[in-house]
Amino acid sequence: MQNPPTLPCLPETGEAQGRLDENIMHFGRVLRQAGLPVGPGKILDALKAVEAVGLENRDDFYWALHAVLVNRQDQRLIFDQAFHFFWRNPKLLDRMMGMLLPTFRGEELLQQEDEILRRIAEALAPSDSSGQVGQNQPDQDEDTRIELDASLTYSAREQLAEKDFEKMSLDELASVRAVMKRLALPMKPYQTRRFQAHANGRKVDMRNSMRASARRGGEGIWLKYRRQRTVKPPLVVLCDISGSMDRYARTILFYLHALSNDRDRVHTFLFGTRLTNISRHLRRKDPDQALDLISKQVQDWSGGTRIGDALQSFNKDWSRRVLGQGAVVLLITDGLDRAGAEGVSKEMERLHKSCRKLIWLNPLLRFDQYEPKSRGARAIMAHVDEFRPVHNLVSVAQLGQALSGNGCMSDLEMADWKKRAS
Repeated sequence: MQNPPTLPCLPETGEAQGRLDENIMHFGRVLRQAGLPVGPGKILDALKAVEAVGLENRDDFYWALHAVLVNRQDQRLIFDQAFHFFWRNPKLLDRMMGMLLPTFRGEELLQQEDEILRRIAEALAPSDSSGQVGQNQPDQDEDTRIELDASLTYSAREQLAEKDFEKMSLDELASVRAVMKRLALPMKPYQTRRFQAHANGRKVDMRNSMRASARRGGEGIWLKYRRQRTVKPPLVVLCDISGSMDRYARTILFYLHALSNDRDRVHTFLFGTRLTNISRHLRRKDPDQALDLISKQVQDWSGGTRIGDALQSFNKDWSRRVLGQGAVVLLITDGLDRAGAEGVSKEMERLHKSCRKLIWLNPLLRFDQYEPKSRGARAIMAHVDEFRPVHNLVSVAQLGQALSGNGCMSDLEMADWKKRAS
């Protein structure tokens, strides 16, 4: 990682300080557009951190923002690239030229940097003509514009189905959301204890047979048959919207909107530090209008996660209403809990006993070396029937196949996962 760029000289005046505050706020918006969970709270913390270290040293300014706005390893490169773009690194052209020239770095690293640069460029796309320091304006140097265009227009459409949601550009996410609207979720029907009249049934319906005979004066007995009713089970979705799940939750919501409009008895709940029922909003035909209403209702998006409290609230207030008739529950979370998984095991056990099938969808399963070692992951793993990834289109399509009865996880595979978590 190269040294941070030299910052513009700002005089110690109220007007300059106001401009600096505005630019830090705009910088946080750029990071949020690029996929980092940066909310108003982090912006305020960043302002306090910059006020504490001052502007005399460029390293202090860089690392003050880094300490507040970056909380995961995979966010560091995004922050570094966004910082150099936004705060106008004088050596930016040299860095971009170096990325275009052949080097000894691996192809995977080069591809990762290309993806991040494309996301940063899209986050900076809405320009402002106010002329303040760090505004989203392209450089006036023609050579710089040519080189940036050459490196930021790469597209890997042939790999879209297997590409991680978190690594997609805004255009790719729009394409994925359009595909999700057409994806179906064929759930396997199950037999209930009730019966219905059927000409090819195997069980004689004595009541209807006697009625048919009575209508004919009792001259003969015309046997009527019945069979067990088959119904599609309700679908209940509990989706984590914490900072680590932000990108996946926003993408999956488009899929849940399509399901809610395609079939009945789909109940969707979002949880971070609290539980929110959004089932009624997802039934609206317009997805943009539905998501706008959801954003106004949900108050804890991209915050922390209290899985135990959210499950307790669901089991207490909603389980009796929505978990009848053999409901299937999809729990979408990475298992990271800020409360140390307090109460998660107890509430997961109650949830598992209340539904027909409980499936855990975890985007961290995209990593080959993932192990459910966190407290939350271990508490959840002990009470689920299946454990699946949900990070790209392929994983979503495989979920549909599993719910239709094809490609379900075997008992041996589940036993192996539970053994790893124990």
